[in-house]
Amino acid sequence: MTKQRNNEDMIQITKAIIAYLDEWRLSPEQMIEVLGLPEGTKPRHIQQYRNHDKAFPQTEEVMTRIEHISGIADALRTTFPFSQQMRHMWLFKPHRRFRKKRPIEVIFNEGIHGLMRVRVEVDCTYGWVDPVTGK
Repeated sequence: MTKQRNNEDMIQITKAIIAYLDEWRLSPEQMIEVLGLPEGTKPRHIQQYRNHDKAFPQTEEVMTRIEHISGIADALRTTFPFSQQMRHMWLFKPHRRFRKKRPIEVIFNEGIHGLMRVRVEVDCTYGWVDPVTGK
């Protein structure tokens, strides 16, 4: 179970995640899907999140997805620190490790598992396991 955060912290997290998804050039419908927002969330609700009027719900699924989105965005900024265009291109260009699928397709097609797969690919430290401890 994830730790419950106060509303002010969640507003800041929401602001950062919306900025990442805007950088990825996702539509409001795609944002809802990637975030796993609850059924009934409308595309117009994304504007409330964008305007800092509302924070993302703190469900286990949404918080897990936020963690992976943040990890992917951080790793892309580390890999391509001077080029937003290259970060976008990496997400939208077919990748050999995903059998010529685009990383963003993997995210949409596989949900949380797809977010994790993309994160492991772009952030080598996330998927690393210590051979001694197995952790």
